[in-house]
This record gives sequence, C-alpha cells and structure tokens, in this order.
Amino acid sequence: MQGTVATYDAATRSGLLLLDDGTELPFPARAFDASGLRLLRLGQRVRVETDATGEVVRVTLPTMS
Repeated sequence: MQGTVATYDAATRSGLLLLDDGTELPFPARAFDASGLRLLRLGQRVRVETDATGEVVRVTLPTMS
C-alpha cells in the first residue's frame, strides 16, 4: 500500500502517513529504522508494509524493493 508523509519528527523518527484512501496511519521509529532511509519529507510518497495486525513495520520509497 502507498501513502504520503503527513508528519515526520526526525528526533523521534516517527510520524503519520496519509494513505491513498484518506486513512491516517501512524508509524513508529522501528518502521522508519527498518527502511534504511535517512529522512522523510512532508508530502513524500512512500510504500508501507504492515504486519498481520495492521501495524506499520517498514516505510520505504516506492522505487525501493
């Protein structure tokens, strides 16, 4: 699934994504850390990976595998 970065706090490495269907989805620092990214920009498109419970486990750029 994909969305857009709505908020991102570099100090906590967590933030909020706005999914394409309008749903807001928070992501924790561990999901950002799993991405290998250094930072996120507001409005940036991202791909979101979730676990079976729907918790975000990884946030990556759409062009990354």
